[in-house]
Parts: sequence; structure tokens; C-alpha cells
Amino acid sequence: MKQYVLPVLASAALAAPADAQVQVASSGPVVELTVNESVEIAPDIVTVSAGVTTQAPTANEAMRANAQAMTAVTARIKQLGVPERDIQTTGINLGPQYDFDPATQRQVFRGFQVSNRVSVKLRDVSRTGEVLDALVAAGATDIGGPEFSVDDNTGARAQARQTAMATARTLALDYARGAGFSDVRLLQVREGVSQQPPMPMFRMQAQAAADASTPVQPGMVQAGVTVTVTYELTR
Repeated sequence: MKQYVLPVLASAALAAPADAQVQVASSGPVVELTVNESVEIAPDIVTVSAGVTTQAPTANEAMRANAQAMTAVTARIKQLGVPERDIQTTGINLGPQYDFDPATQRQVFRGFQVSNRVSVKLRDVSRTGEVLDALVAAGATDIGGPEFSVDDNTGARAQARQTAMATARTLALDYARGAGFSDVRLLQVREGVSQQPPMPMFRMQAQAAADASTPVQPGMVQAGVTVTVTYELTR
């Protein structure tokens, strides 16, 4: 996947970012290009979340009921072979609940609600549907995800970087020749990490769980770089 930023030609000294305190001199016009390159790779990590929501007349009762339910869910996660380092609590919320009474035009206190969520990282994406179903069966009242990623994208980014540099040089030569020059000289390279597009989120309420295992298609994810290069146009 390629994206380009059109170059700007100028005849001036090219300065690096101020904090680097480095200047690269140029005697001729320069062209600056920004190229985004990404490589598609199969994900090997998937993150899902599981939550339990409970309600009770008092805060203590709501917390106690939630703790019991969440303990069962967490125990089931561990039974599935997920190590503790891949299980992380992401939020615990306690708050009063009210209903609006149209007869009195007032809010009526109904009790307290507690929600507790954990994030679970799976290192075998083929088990995603199985794990989601198991979490609901263990008492999770809602689940979220999946979010697919890659544990190590170093190789994919290196491939994207090489392609980006080759693309940038080809484009710079095109501009140089179009402007009456014969070659280019590399002056500066800056790199940023291309952000992976957000993956679609999926939520399922406990009552919607089916008997069959939930189908999950991991597809492909992207790893990439954004390279900004500056060339001097030479004769």
C-alpha cells in the first residue's frame, strides 16, 4: 500500500530537526518525498475482553456478587491455558442505578451496579471462537474484540522500509529528470511507524451465545513505515 506526498523544490540549505542540531548543505534544488509502505501479514496474537455486570440493592452486595462471578470467569480463562501475564484487569466500575418514574416525574433509586472487565491475550488465534464461547459459558455477561496483531513485525517493517526507499528514489529521479537534472543525492531520511487501521470490534451479550462455536476470521493485518526522504537534484 503506497501513499505519496508531492515534493517541494527549493534551493537552500536543508536543516535537520532542531533537537538534532545537524545541518546538511545543498548547493542545488532539493525534493522531499514522504512514502508510506505497508506489508500484509497473518496475525499471531488476538486480544479479547470479558466482563461481568451485577446489580444489587447495596454497594457491598453488588461488589460481592460481582467478585464471585468474575472469579469464575478468570478461573475459566486460566483453565483454557492462558498465562496470568496475558490477563489484565482493564476496569472496575461501581455506581448507583436510577429509573425515571413518569408518575412522580422523579428519579427512583434502584440499587447499585458493578462492572468488571479483563483483557485476555491469546497466542493462538485459531482458538478465538472457542475461548469467547467458554467465557460466556463461565458467566461473562458481555465480551469485546477481537483485536488482531502481530507479536514481532520487525521483518515485515524491514521489507516495507526497503520498498519505501526504492520507491522514493525512483520518484526523486523522475522529478530530477523532468526538471532537467540527471541524478539525485540523498540528503536526509526520517522514519515513522505507519499505524495499523483499527480492527472492527465485536460485542456479544451472554444471551446471544449460540450452541455452535463462534466463527472468527483473523484475516490479515498490516505492518509498515512512513519514510520521508530529501534528495538534492544533481547534474
